[in-house]
Amino acid sequence: MNSTVKSYDAIIVGGGHNALVTAFYLARAGVRTLVLERRNGVGGAAVTEDLYPGFKCPTLAHAVGPLHPKVVDDLALYHHGVRFTEPEVRLFAPLPDHRTLLLPTDPVRAADSISAFSQRDSKQYLAFSECLDEIGSVLRDFLWRTPPSTEHPKVSDVWQLLRAGRRFRGLGKQNMFRLLRWSAMPVADIVADWFETEALQAIVAARGIYGMNLGPKSAGSGMAFLLQQALGGHVLPTATTTRGGLGSLSEGLAKAAQTVGVEIRTGTEVTHIDVQQGVVAGVVLSDGTVITARTVVSGADPKHTFLKLISAAALEPAFVATIKGYRAAGTMAKINLALDALPEFTALASATSTERTNALGGRIHIGPSVEYLERAFDASKYGGYSEFPYLDVTIPTVNDSTLAPDGQHVMSICAQFAPYHLRDENWHIARDGLGDRVIRVLTAYAPGLEDRILHRQILTPVDLETVYGLTGGHIFHGEHSLDQLFIMRPALGWAQYRTPVAGLYLCGAGTHPGGGVTGACGLNASREILKDLRKN
Repeated sequence: MNSTVKSYDAIIVGGGHNALVTAFYLARAGVRTLVLERRNGVGGAAVTEDLYPGFKCPTLAHAVGPLHPKVVDDLALYHHGVRFTEPEVRLFAPLPDHRTLLLPTDPVRAADSISAFSQRDSKQYLAFSECLDEIGSVLRDFLWRTPPSTEHPKVSDVWQLLRAGRRFRGLGKQNMFRLLRWSAMPVADIVADWFETEALQAIVAARGIYGMNLGPKSAGSGMAFLLQQALGGHVLPTATTTRGGLGSLSEGLAKAAQTVGVEIRTGTEVTHIDVQQGVVAGVVLSDGTVITARTVVSGADPKHTFLKLISAAALEPAFVATIKGYRAAGTMAKINLALDALPEFTALASATSTERTNALGGRIHIGPSVEYLERAFDASKYGGYSEFPYLDVTIPTVNDSTLAPDGQHVMSICAQFAPYHLRDENWHIARDGLGDRVIRVLTAYAPGLEDRILHRQILTPVDLETVYGLTGGHIFHGEHSLDQLFIMRPALGWAQYRTPVAGLYLCGAGTHPGGGVTGACGLNASREILKDLRKN
C-alpha cells in the first residue's frame, strides 16, 4: 500500500555527478531538493569501489572530463577534500616494435618527443594543436550554454546564435572551412591529412571513437573527435584524476550539495515518475512510498527515463518513437586488475625507474595504427568482440598509493570493441573470453603481466546497464553523433533540458553537451530549471 511522505520543491532521480551538480545549484537558490540514488553510494559512473582485499579502483570512469571550471569554483571542491592530480606524461603509447611514444601535456614537449619518429609530424603537431585550440574555443562556448530553442526562439536565443556566428567568422576562412568539413568526415581522414606517423594518427583518431559505436573510418567520427577536444581543451584525452579515485570527486560534489541543504538518500530506488494530466506530481519508490514535488529532474539516460520511469500514456506516441530510436548501444567493456607489482613494459626497458613511473602515470594507449582500430571495430559490426581490442589503460596507483597496499597496483582498462548485443553468445558466457583477450593483448606489451594478476573484474556492457543503470551499456547515455548532439540531444525540440511533461527535466549525459565527467549538463540544466521556477 502506498504511503506519502513530505513533499519537496525538487526531486532528482539518480546521484551521478551531473545530478549532484544540478542539486547544488537548485538548493543554493533556495529550492528544497532531494536526491534519490538507487545504489548505496553516489557518483554514477564516477565511483571508487573495492576490487580485492586492500585494493580500491575507479570502477568505470578513470579520468575527469575535465570539470567545468565554474563547477569547481562554485562548489568549492578543494574545500570538500577533492585533490586533482595531473601526471607529467599525459599519454604513453608502447608500440609493437618496442619503441615508445611519450606525450606530455605541453605541446612543445610533445612535439619534441614526436620528432624521434618524424620531424614533419613534430611541426605538424604544434600547428594542429594551435588550430584545434581556436576551433575548440568556438565549440566550447556553445557547449557550455543551453542550446537555442528551435520551436519558440527567444531574444536571448537569437543573440546567442548571432554571437556564435561572430565567433565562427572570427576563426578565419581556413579554420571555418576545417570545422565544417571535419564535422562530417571520418577522423581517420583528418589525421591522415596532418600526420604520417601511424602511432600518432591512431592516438589522435582514438578520441573520435572512444565510447562510441564508430570506427575511425566511420562518417561522423570527426564530429565526435571535435566534441571531445572542445570539452577537454587538448589534442590528447585528459589524464586528470582525483586522489582516492573518481569516487572522491563524487563525494566532494555530494558534500558541497549537502552544505547548501540538499538531502541525499542512497539505497533508494525510484520505480515510477508520477504524472497527472501532463504535469509531474512526484515519484514512487520501490517500496511504494510516494514523494510529491512540483519539479522532478532525471539524471538517468533518456531511454530509461521515458521508457521505464514514465507511463507511455503520459507521452505522445511520436515522442516515444523518437526515444526508442535514440541510439545507445554501448561498445565498451571495463576490466579492472589488482596486481602484485607494477607491469614491466618492453618499450620502457631502457628507461630509468623515474622515467618508467612518469610514463605510466597518465593514460596508456594500446592501438598502434588506424588500421588496428578499424579492425577492432569490424568485429563489433557483426556482433562479436574484438580479438585485438583498442585499450585505454590507466594505473591510478602510480600517482595515488591510497588505492592499494605498498608496492602493489591497480590497473583500469577500457576495452573496445565489445558490443552490447552479441550475435552467437551472451555476455554471461563470453565475459571470461573477453577478459582473456584483453590480458593477452596487454601481455604482448608487458610480458609477465598475467603472472602479476591477483584478481580481475570484468564488466560487460550488460553489466554497465544492470549494475550501473546505463541503458545499453553506453557510457555517454547515447551516441555522440551529428543527429544526437546540440539541438537534437536527446531529441529535436527537447534539447533545453525540459521534456514534454511539465515540471520534468533531464540533467544527465543524454543532454547537451553530452558525456564525460564535466558537470556541464548538470550546470546547464539547473540554469533552465531555475528560470522556470522563478516564473511560477
